[in-house]
Amino acid sequence: MIVESNAALQPYNTFGIVAKARTLVRVRGAADVHAVLAHPEYGDQPKFVLGGGSNIVLTGDVKAVVLKVEVAGRRVLEDGPKGTVIEFGAGENWHEAVTWSIEQGFGGLENLALIPGTVGASPVQNIGAYGLELQDRFESLDAIDLMTGREFTLDATQCAFGYRDSVFKHSPARDSDIGLAGRALILRVRFRLPKPWKPVLGYVDLQRKMTESGIQQPDARQIYDWVCAIRGAKLPDPRVIGNAGSFFKNPTVTPEQCQDIIARDPGIVHYPMPDGSVKLAAGWLIDACGWKGKSVGQAGVYEKQALVLVNRGGATGGEVVTLARAIQTSVYERFGIRLEPEPVVV
Repeated sequence: MIVESNAALQPYNTFGIVAKARTLVRVRGAADVHAVLAHPEYGDQPKFVLGGGSNIVLTGDVKAVVLKVEVAGRRVLEDGPKGTVIEFGAGENWHEAVTWSIEQGFGGLENLALIPGTVGASPVQNIGAYGLELQDRFESLDAIDLMTGREFTLDATQCAFGYRDSVFKHSPARDSDIGLAGRALILRVRFRLPKPWKPVLGYVDLQRKMTESGIQQPDARQIYDWVCAIRGAKLPDPRVIGNAGSFFKNPTVTPEQCQDIIARDPGIVHYPMPDGSVKLAAGWLIDACGWKGKSVGQAGVYEKQALVLVNRGGATGGEVVTLARAIQTSVYERFGIRLEPEPVVV
């Protein structure tokens, strides 16, 4: 068990916010978690699980014991005529895992390329992009209970996936409920990649790439390259300018609510959903309220994509939260819609 005191967290959050952890433990496997739980000092203290730090906003130093997930591993568990099952350690970089799967000749995750964060965080958020969500490829995961030390496995149904949602984001309302927020540390995640492979090309930007290139039957590697190019053109690299990717969820409304908004703002970007609801583009709503390029202190709205908040240099978590709340107020006052942040405020 590797333990660090007063550990700097700036390198471990993609916003690049300056903060420290009173105690940071590097978790390379279940044994490290068991050691923490049995420790006379750390065992009873609150725990905070940290993956790639791409979905958090730090508003101060962290007093809880920070469990920095660094579980490694990449392997093929099954490769049959109906599909391939691959497994990654929770500490593996998500984009590198996607790249590895493509290089091994296994298509299926290409639409999710270049999403920041770790593999272990991917089911927590049920990450998604360009017409695909993690739940579409999820097989199962192994985790450990931070209260009891019990190791367990969950399938897709038990993860209760929703739009940017899972059982890991909810606390149990009753003792009998399953909510695992703050209680579980994910160790390994498995994905089932279907055969025969079929491209997911419904997203408008991918359709545009097909038209521009003249390639009407792209393979998985081609889609991977397109997704990387699209994301690279729209979204800032966290290594260059601090950010946490899309800061707000795209809200869903009823068809009647959407028609009411269209009557006032005909240009609103919206997408009909299979369940009959309508998803609105949060970035469009924010842009329509005039926030693109604006700042509060050193926290700003990215000039190329209003859905992304950025650290212009030395931003504090408080400035990011203040900016986010101001945007929420503007959108609610104009459209009557409450935007819900994606990152966790710590």
